[in-house]
Amino acid sequence: MRRVVSWLVTAAVIIAAAWWLASLSGHFSATIMGTTIETSAPIAVISLVVLVLVVHLLLRLLFGILDLPMRLGRWRARRRRAAGERAITRTLVALAAGEQGPARTEAARARRLLGDTAQTLLHAAEAARLSGHEDEAAALFRLLAARDDAGFIGLRGLFRQAMARQDWKAAAKLAQEAEQLHPGTAWLRAERSDLAVRLGNWQQAIALAGPGAPTSAFAVAAAQDEPDTDRALRMARRAWKDSPGFVPAALVYASKLRDSGKESKAQSVLRDAWKAAPHPDIAALAIADTTDPEARMQEASRLAQANPGHPESLFLIASLALAAGHTDEARRHAEAARNAGLNQQRLWKLFSDIDLAEQGSTALANPRLSALRSATTAEADPGWRCESCGAVETKWLPACPTCHTPGRIAWATAPRLLASH
Repeated sequence: MRRVVSWLVTAAVIIAAAWWLASLSGHFSATIMGTTIETSAPIAVISLVVLVLVVHLLLRLLFGILDLPMRLGRWRARRRRAAGERAITRTLVALAAGEQGPARTEAARARRLLGDTAQTLLHAAEAARLSGHEDEAAALFRLLAARDDAGFIGLRGLFRQAMARQDWKAAAKLAQEAEQLHPGTAWLRAERSDLAVRLGNWQQAIALAGPGAPTSAFAVAAAQDEPDTDRALRMARRAWKDSPGFVPAALVYASKLRDSGKESKAQSVLRDAWKAAPHPDIAALAIADTTDPEARMQEASRLAQANPGHPESLFLIASLALAAGHTDEARRHAEAARNAGLNQQRLWKLFSDIDLAEQGSTALANPRLSALRSATTAEADPGWRCESCGAVETKWLPACPTCHTPGRIAWATAPRLLASH
């Protein structure tokens, strides 16, 4: 309906214009270079309109011819861009499929068609990395890192390469540069925290620690490595306050107190630690400055009073009583430790040593006593073990050297290995 109305209005306008032209009166005359042209007014108006239209068409044709090279250039650029975008898509598909050759080929084609944009450089770098050309990938990542709009992407690529080849120092430097470009990135914070652990930069590990991080373990390691006595003592105290039942924290705090001449306070910390979680290293540190066997036994007895019924307390007194020559007391406390639930190889070894001290070499001829020494059915002795990978360590460490997991080295007994039938 609207189209019909539009045609009717247009037709009416044309008829009105024609009627108006026909009604014009007058005569038109023009002389051009000796040639005289005479016509009526309506014909003159129509001729003028036609002339304007012809001139307009001629000008458009002329400008179209002059603009043809630019239009062809824009057309070629559009085709080139479309081909480049198709090459990028094919590169992504090849990368997703793990096809090394096609990924590199399509990435190179995209660079030729589109130039060194952030997208083409990234895809070319990933294709080179996939095919094992790490040097080529590094060069492309460096080109990305030099750009203002994609510097962070380039640094992340270089960082990932440094981590893969375990160049921790280079990775730490790249992480610091990336932090300056894009501060507060969660991924970067986690990576920097991991690097701090690998490099033993415990102060930074504490600063970057997120929720659930083993900050007490980091503080213990920081206190151990700190050369300044006062700062080490403050760090050790922080570790102890954060985790009073954490044996390494108690040990480092007591050690730093002793180094500062605060022996009474050190012994108090060790007694508190023994009360919370008895451990052989606590006892060893408590009696480290005493060499006389009798005096060592007396000091161990005072320490054990903090947790008198614990198997570790009974085993400690039994061991030092035997060293002091008190075999009866050693046996009494060893049996009390067994009755308290201790059934480890070290206890049966102690029983065997007590038998040897009481009976001499004749104890070796007794089959029952010899069996105590082997203790094949007893539990394994406790030790420092990684709760993540199971690696056994000779001492506590803030991070496992095998799997690099921080804060998972714990004092535990390995699962008993049952013989297969």
